[in-house]
Amino acid sequence: MSVLPPRAVRGMSDILPDKTRLWSWLEGQLRQLMSRYSYAEIRTPLLESTRLFARGIGAGTDVVEKEMYSFSDRSGDSLTLRPEATAGCVRAGMEHGLFHNRQERLWSYGPMFRYERPQKGRYRQFHQLSVEAFGMEGPDIDAEQILMTRSLWQQLGLTPYVQLELNSLGTAQARAAYRDTLKTWLEQRQDALDEDSRRRIHTNPMRVLDSKDPATRALLTDAPQLPAFLDGPSREHFEQLCASLDEAGVSYTLNPALVRGLDYYSRTVFEWTTTELGAQGAVCSGGRYDGLTTQLGGKPVTACGFALGMERLVLLLESCQRLPELAAEVDAALVSCGDLGSYSLLLADKLRAACPGLRLQLICGGGSIKSRMKRADRSGARLALLVGESEKEQGTVTVKFLREERDQLQLSFDDLVSSDLLASEPLADPGSPGAVKTGKYSGSH
Repeated sequence: MSVLPPRAVRGMSDILPDKTRLWSWLEGQLRQLMSRYSYAEIRTPLLESTRLFARGIGAGTDVVEKEMYSFSDRSGDSLTLRPEATAGCVRAGMEHGLFHNRQERLWSYGPMFRYERPQKGRYRQFHQLSVEAFGMEGPDIDAEQILMTRSLWQQLGLTPYVQLELNSLGTAQARAAYRDTLKTWLEQRQDALDEDSRRRIHTNPMRVLDSKDPATRALLTDAPQLPAFLDGPSREHFEQLCASLDEAGVSYTLNPALVRGLDYYSRTVFEWTTTELGAQGAVCSGGRYDGLTTQLGGKPVTACGFALGMERLVLLLESCQRLPELAAEVDAALVSCGDLGSYSLLLADKLRAACPGLRLQLICGGGSIKSRMKRADRSGARLALLVGESEKEQGTVTVKFLREERDQLQLSFDDLVSSDLLASEPLADPGSPGAVKTGKYSGSH
């Protein structure tokens, strides 16, 4: 009986070498953005207690009801692979006293897990940048985080392809009054709703506003709207936020149906969307979650944050042809002409030690000189460094240019090291707008 080769778990995608350079570059862009705005990195576990997400995200949300990867460990404790990062960040802050009479700006990055139907831009393991700010009550922190995201779009050349939507959810009391009114309105029309929306009437009626069903969306145009239920302070907070964005020249659309999928949000919610990715239009989402610490049993701490999905951001860069021009990963390939024993191996390490920034690949595995040169060329290297018996005896290296029409050189080790031939070709400068150019990304030459 034949044995089938192993395959990745459905919805868990490999990121292969021809894409990891793009991912690494983009992660560098995000890290630099966090540094510019003085946010500090925090790293939390992939596994948390299931209770954390049930209490924090909300038991009636799709994430908790249908999408979490949960299991019991050998002690019988229910654990969950994190479906999002905010609840874990708040848990860590409460546990280690980060919120005691102080403000914190934090960010984290890594894989999240949700059991959803895999599709383009949506995977069961996905990667997310999560940004959190604690201890700041005014709308200025809301505005700063929106300006952060605008700065990122400018940095990546994506400004023409994204649009900002805004709403305010008000306080828990305002939402409760609105929820009751909306529930009654929906119950009177439940025969016209899609199946998911009929179920949500009794679990989380505000999530019906986020339905993707065309008939339900058409019906909802006449539904009661949340802004009419806002309390005075929430309305003032939102007006001040909008005034700040207007002054900063940020374009936005008010969307009263924007409610977000997690129960911990309050007051400001926002979403950057695009029409470039089909149905997967949300690229970055966030808002305030002032009540999350109390939901988790702690003292009240005001908070605001957002999350950005890496897979969709990569897709957006590809779709809009806003990919960086990245240098090859290899500067030079060392090719041995003949059997030199360990000479080539030791010479390669000697070159790496003398030129710390050099990305040098030793062509291993034997074969004819022709096949070795083909491997050197496929590596993407700019130079082939050839060594044979004569070079070994003379202490020289023959330099062959793989990407330029230039005569090859024969140089001593010291002359080679002191020349600029082995200077690493710089990667696109993460901070330069010129680093992003229109064109297709190629992982190899």
